[in-house]
Amino acid sequence: MTQIRPFHRFFLFILLSATTCLVQAQQYPYQNPELSPKERAQDLCKRLKLEEKVGLMMHFSKPVERLGVPVFQWWSEALHGVGRNGHATVFPITMGMAATFDTLLVERVFTAVSDEARVKHNQAHRLGTQREMYHGLSFWTPNINIFRDPRWGRGQETYGEDPYLTAVMGKSVVRGLQGPADAHYQKLLACAKHFAVHSGPEWSRHRFNAENIKLRDLHETYLYAFRALVKEAKVAEIMCAYNSFEGKPCCGSDRLLQQILREEWHFDGLVTSDCWAVDDFWKEWGHHYSENKTIA
Repeated sequence: MTQIRPFHRFFLFILLSATTCLVQAQQYPYQNPELSPKERAQDLCKRLKLEEKVGLMMHFSKPVERLGVPVFQWWSEALHGVGRNGHATVFPITMGMAATFDTLLVERVFTAVSDEARVKHNQAHRLGTQREMYHGLSFWTPNINIFRDPRWGRGQETYGEDPYLTAVMGKSVVRGLQGPADAHYQKLLACAKHFAVHSGPEWSRHRFNAENIKLRDLHETYLYAFRALVKEAKVAEIMCAYNSFEGKPCCGSDRLLQQILREEWHFDGLVTSDCWAVDDFWKEWGHHYSENKTIA
């Protein structure tokens, strides 16, 4: 079965909504389900104005009413169950799952999570709340940072201090959330975070600069799990971190995002910043990397 690239799957979420929302005599090519995802995405992109493209860059994507593209909400959570969206099954914390060393069990857990997430999304459609926060199909999970610093209060979200264990557990999470790799549509979009060298302490994460890291430590410790999720599990999204790497904010790092992620690993999915991470480029508590928000 022909596989669909992650980048094109993102547009399918929008395109499927646009196909049903646009009421007009003319049907654009991007609304035609008989065309390939690539053809549909390319057709939609060429019809978008610059301002409309910018509006699609936020976690609440603005609607493009003239093309029938509705609001789309990219932010949901599922570290050990569907989060912040009413009642849901609560599984053991991530560190506890790692302690099982059972990758098949973890995949079953997150298959159940994605089942619940789909049910909740379908219910939100019936109630008309599918565009609200945490009701979407893009889940910012898993957290595959390496837990090296006990001062990091979010360490329990990770799979511990071992890069290999983190990688195999993370791959199971992605497979459970996204569904079979050869499926025509994904169940959800999983997101590996926080890229990269982000392991606390929490209080300085908006201005911390990770530097003087040996090349071997970078690739065998901090990037190992990310590479595995990109190359082997085909994770749909990557979230860049708050901190800086070698003097540049991770969300503006050419080395991390372009050279390593895009060119070396050939990742063709979506990159999202951590929540308001671009503010750290220029605000007083951040990296002092940009003079103002326009430049950032």
